[in-house]
Amino acid sequence: MKYRLSVLLALSTLGTTSYTPLALAASGSTTDTHTAPKTETGSVAQEKRNSQAHKSLLATPVKGKQEDTVVTGHTASGALADYNKTTATLGPLGTRKTLNTPFSIMTVPHDVIVNQQSRNINDLMAYMPSVQLEIRGDPNTSRPQSRGFEADVVANTRIDGLNAVSTTPYAAEQFDNLQVLNGLAGALYGAQNPAGTFAYNLKRPTEDRLNRLVVGVDSIGSLMENADLSGRLGRNKWFGYRLNLLHGDGTTYVQDSWMRRNLVSADFDFRIDDKTTIEVDASHYTYAQRGQASGFAYSGTIDLPKAPDLSNPGLGEKYSGYNMETNTFLAKVKHSFNENWSVTLGGLYQDAIRQAFGTTNTILNNAGDYSQTIAAATTANDFRVGSNLAYINGRVRTGFITHDLVIGTNGYMMGNYNPTRGESFRLGTSNMYNPRQLSGSQPYYHGRYRSAYINNQTFIVGDTLQFNKHWSIMGTLSWSWLRSESWSNPTAATRTHTSYNKSAAFSPMTSLIYKPTENQTAYFTYGRAFQAGGIAPAGSANENEITAPLRSEEYEVGYKVMIRKLQINIAGFRMTRPYSFLDPTTRIYGNFGTQRNYGVEAQVAGYILPNLSVLAGMTWLDAQMGDTGVTSTSHKEVVGAPPVQANLLLDYRLPRTLGDFASRLAFNANVHYTGRRAANVQNTTFAASYVTLDLGTRFAFRAAHHPWMARFGVSNATNERYWASVYPTSLNGANANANNSAYAGLPRTFHFTIEADF
Repeated sequence: MKYRLSVLLALSTLGTTSYTPLALAASGSTTDTHTAPKTETGSVAQEKRNSQAHKSLLATPVKGKQEDTVVTGHTASGALADYNKTTATLGPLGTRKTLNTPFSIMTVPHDVIVNQQSRNINDLMAYMPSVQLEIRGDPNTSRPQSRGFEADVVANTRIDGLNAVSTTPYAAEQFDNLQVLNGLAGALYGAQNPAGTFAYNLKRPTEDRLNRLVVGVDSIGSLMENADLSGRLGRNKWFGYRLNLLHGDGTTYVQDSWMRRNLVSADFDFRIDDKTTIEVDASHYTYAQRGQASGFAYSGTIDLPKAPDLSNPGLGEKYSGYNMETNTFLAKVKHSFNENWSVTLGGLYQDAIRQAFGTTNTILNNAGDYSQTIAAATTANDFRVGSNLAYINGRVRTGFITHDLVIGTNGYMMGNYNPTRGESFRLGTSNMYNPRQLSGSQPYYHGRYRSAYINNQTFIVGDTLQFNKHWSIMGTLSWSWLRSESWSNPTAATRTHTSYNKSAAFSPMTSLIYKPTENQTAYFTYGRAFQAGGIAPAGSANENEITAPLRSEEYEVGYKVMIRKLQINIAGFRMTRPYSFLDPTTRIYGNFGTQRNYGVEAQVAGYILPNLSVLAGMTWLDAQMGDTGVTSTSHKEVVGAPPVQANLLLDYRLPRTLGDFASRLAFNANVHYTGRRAANVQNTTFAASYVTLDLGTRFAFRAAHHPWMARFGVSNATNERYWASVYPTSLNGANANANNSAYAGLPRTFHFTIEADF
């Protein structure tokens, strides 16, 4: 009792210590690991190395070809711009080196998040050349795509390996990194769209004490304060904690608008013994905004005009906006039986709530005139998700063959809840290039009913057979049990309830892996997967009926090489998937067509020089629809999928030879290119290509014996006007009369933060 009381007293009297992210690029290679209690990944291992480097209090040289760059031991986060995360978390497969995996994986690491002053998940997606976003009313609630396929609301998104809602706001400050596995992953994660897997990895408790305070300002008056506190207590550091507090409030990028966001998150580790760890995480995030511009809807007969300038106040209304809340709770138990066998159990519950009362601008003609309405949306405003995982990983030998085995299960349940009715008002007309604010008031919705329920559980077995240091075969098989239900609005004249069940749906994946040398990997991967079917829309003969699941197929070949501290990945792929549309003759909505995407993607991450970091990529994509039953939409480009998309982020630290003051300075530049995209299903209009430039600098210094970092950045420095997101009513297929949506990109914005580590 006395000992436990001392722990509580220690929690209430957190001391201070210096912290340094001295994660030098000279760190050694990391072996593949199973999920086990003592495995240190992400921020945990990073912060441990940082603390050890700091304790030396010595300047550490990083050798280059022409000169040595010396980095002092007292630095704040992100100082060395370590942009290559060499490991990936792959669900049932555990944590493995990305170099050795037969998948195309790209990660936005912690150093990018802090140095680019990212505020939400959408900011991080921009660095992924194979990812596009469908902005849903607000940039914080986008629905991601990968390789031209739309992600599911839940099935393609995971927080620490557990399914979670994608179309709800998240604070970037909450996460250590964002990882995207492009392509099919049904054999690993069960029923999901062929849009890749978006993994949000939380910050974990650090081995040494960390007290980090950040204050800043965005745009023209949005203030931000963030406290990140971490450490361990007790004998043998059995209790670890990480507390993250965030508040942001003020005017955004346009006058007469405001934004408010608040985060409280807590992450705890309990080391029961040297083989067992319990992780408990909880977070509460709220996001509200008013007065920002909404999207533009347009029909197939409209030629999409040039994008407007969102800094014009008239494009948004002061009484329109969103109130959103995301509550997440998760827990894991990790136990290692011995050095070869381990088990992981986990569960998550999430409640994502939204109140949407935004405006909709319907384009009337090619000159940019639009009609504006405001409505309390009757789409789903409450998503409740419960997800689970259980994996047993082991390693055995049969003769000369080493087997990395996995047997396990994962899955989720999701319920959607909608208002029964909502108010809607027509506000008037305006022009997107000369907008005027229209008088009106906030609408409200009433009532509540459950509109949908999905239960998806998957059983998984896998084996990676290593024959020698050059050749391996990976095979993973999964069987999924899927149940979908849908209910119509109870106020409808005829209320309907439909359901669909599928048992033991089979999804295989196999890979042939060849490593000519330790720093190179070539692979071929084949996989199949399936996803839940769509719901027949209003106006169809089978309205509200759930279609059969859609089956996808993929072939991928790739090559990876690590040259010193620079990793280069190249992959080619071909993917197919059925899609649904409304038959123009029978008026039946069903799975009739095929979408075929193939392309090549390249990624580069790490150190070009000891003081020059890069995170870059380019994707060439040919995404086409097949026969839709309508001549005008058959064999056309997929809406919103650019043939070419590329991103280049460079970070340069001035060398020590320029003097102590200059060596504390760093500069970064990010160039993003998106090619011309089809803007309707008929391909009669296109969104123009665009290029954006982000610039930033930072300065490290010491005050009161502690490391500080000041950062300043400009996003969209050239104030480019562009359509950031275009998409049709459904990327699973649409008829010739489908409505389309377009959201303009943000104007030039400024960011300044100052960080202190104690």
